[in-house]
Parts: sequence; C-alpha cells; structure tokens
Amino acid sequence: MVRSLFLLLAALVALPLAAEAQKPIKVGVPMPLSGPPALFGEPATKGAQMYVDEINAKGGVLGRKIELLMRDSKADANEAVRVARELILKENVDFLMGTLTSAEGPAVSVVAKENKIVFIAPIPKTDQLTAADKLHPYVFRVAANTTMEGRSAAEIVAKWPVTKIATIAFDYAYGQDVTRSFVEHIKRLKPGVEIVDQQWPKLGEQDYNPFINAQMAKKPEAVVSSIWGGFFVTFSKQARALGYFDALKYNFIGLGEAASPETTKSMGADYPVGIWGNSYDAFYWEDNPGPHKDYTARLSKYLKDEYPSSWAIQGYIGMAFLAEAIKKAGSTDSDKVAKALLGLTIDTPIGKQTIREKDHQANRGQLYGKTVKDPKYAFPIMKPITYVDPTKFMD
Repeated sequence: MVRSLFLLLAALVALPLAAEAQKPIKVGVPMPLSGPPALFGEPATKGAQMYVDEINAKGGVLGRKIELLMRDSKADANEAVRVARELILKENVDFLMGTLTSAEGPAVSVVAKENKIVFIAPIPKTDQLTAADKLHPYVFRVAANTTMEGRSAAEIVAKWPVTKIATIAFDYAYGQDVTRSFVEHIKRLKPGVEIVDQQWPKLGEQDYNPFINAQMAKKPEAVVSSIWGGFFVTFSKQARALGYFDALKYNFIGLGEAASPETTKSMGADYPVGIWGNSYDAFYWEDNPGPHKDYTARLSKYLKDEYPSSWAIQGYIGMAFLAEAIKKAGSTDSDKVAKALLGLTIDTPIGKQTIREKDHQANRGQLYGKTVKDPKYAFPIMKPITYVDPTKFMD
C-alpha cells in the first residue's frame, strides 16, 4: 500500500516535469517587417526560421522544439522595446534574438538586462551595444560592429589615389559610429587625407537632394556612405540623376550592405555600377568555405529563390549560436546560457565564428568588392569579392 502511494506521488511529481520537457523553447524575434527596413529584416527572419526548421527536424535542442515568435519592430526603438516587453511578459519567451537598427538594438538590450534574459543581436552594428559601459551579462552580438566596418572601409579607400574624402551617414548611432571609425583609421593609414565634407541626413530621410548638392559643391574625390537598405535605393537614384557618381569617378563605397544582392536586385539597371559596397553574404561567392556552398543550396531551395538573400545568414547564425549555447549549458536558464555563450566557437556557413568573452562580440567579417555587370545575372555583383577578416580591427 505504502509502495503504491509512493509510486503515485512520484508520478504526480513527474507529470509537470514531463509537460515542461515537451514545451517548445520560445524565442522572441523583434525585427522590422514593414517599410524600407524590411528589405533586410524580412530575409533575416527567414534565415532564422530555416535554422529552426532544420534543427527541429533533427529533434530540436535538449529534446525540445524551438518556436520563433516574430513581431514587427518597424525599425523604431520605442516599438522594438514595446514588442520585446510583450514577448517576455505575455508570451513568456525564453530568449530574444533580433532587431536591425542601431537604435533598436541598444534599446532592447536594456529590456533584456531588466528581465535577465539572453538577447542575441544579429544585425545592429553600433559599438555602443557592447561598449564597456553598456555591456551586461545577457547581450551578445553576431554582427560586425561599427569599428570593424569603418576600419575595413578605411583599409580599402586608403589604397585609392584620392586625398579629399567626404562622408554621408544618417545622424544616429550607426551612422555616427561607423563614420568616426572610418575617419580615425584612414587618418592613421594615410595622414595626408583631408575630410572635406560630412553630411548627416536624419534616419529615414527621403529627400537627399540638398545633401547631395552640398557635398558636390565641396568637390570631394571620394565618398564613404553608410546610407542603408531601401534608403540607399532612394539616395542613389537621386544622386545618379544629379551626376554625383560621375563627378566622383565612382570612387564611392557604400557601407550598410549597399552591394548586397537584395539592393542590387531591387535596383537593377538603376544601380550605380562601378561603386564599391559590402554585404554579409553573396550567393555568387565562389572563393568561400566549403559549408557555404551547401548552405546556399539549402537556402535557395528553402526560399524558392535562385538568387537567395544575403541577410538570411544573420538570422541563421544568430539562432545557431543560441542553440549551441543551450546545448552547452544543458538548460534554457538564461544565466546558464549566457555563461555558455562566453568564448563559444561554432561552425557556421562562413566557417568558425567565436563570441569573445571580454565584449560578447563575434568575429564577424563582411564581403567587400567593386560592383560590375556580369552577363550571368540581370543585376550587378561584386567582383572580385573579398572577405575582410575583422580580427585586426576588433581592438
């Protein structure tokens, strides 16, 4: 009798634990899914979903499936904070992985700190996200940061036969930080360089004509831009109509992924072929690590797109880091997963990536190149294309 009661009690105790083990691991994904920023945000979520579908098909993590709960942050910091809080408090998500702009990322990082929940940022670049005075145990980044991007651009531009350089960037964290990093680094590399003009349109500006005309009046020999996404499409169309790129002899480098396949495909014949740009990924990247070819083939099939997105890889890598950290921790407890992420190295489609323990920053580089027409495609591509190793730019 006593033994039967004991077994019954044990079964009753085990029921909630078994039920908990069957629950999906919920990951909240605040990401711009509308307006011009959706050009990058939407494919990033699809890459995250592709990783989740692949790992769930293999049984999930710790025997549990992963479920993504996506919300449109509208590229607005206040809206990103609102949906992040909603995901935590109403949807009881276990983790956050998302945001795009350098206004959203730091804002959601504060929410993650308050709620002690791991937050992985796959896209925001501002150094401020993981700066020493902003860093906390729960925020991690798998994107490049503004120091790495600005210095990478300076390494390229320093080799051009120019000394009078101008910049144009949105007047917020990303634009300010990446421009500062570029200017500081190129002055070290090429002391004779003169910054002859700097334009600062507000984030989301639609009329760039005053900024373009003011810049052309200063007669720069080269321009470094960090206008991004659908905004770059608008900017470059207006600039091209004013003869801006011709005046610069195409000595223009567009950071903020101005040469991503999404951008060149969306512009087609309107793209200012001959400028330089960067991208997180490119389906036509032939000199790449072995896993990338297989990833690209799977992504193409998943998206039903012969020329798949470059942004999907950021969501994919963000989820890969999170899943591997959960495995390493053997738990979904945020404190344990946060510790597991410190110094974690994983295999990704672009090779091994590591999140540094000291600043929670991954060693994520980018592809750079001059855009050209290629008869194989109806849109420009970067050729030759080079992966810039960020290791020497990270400190």
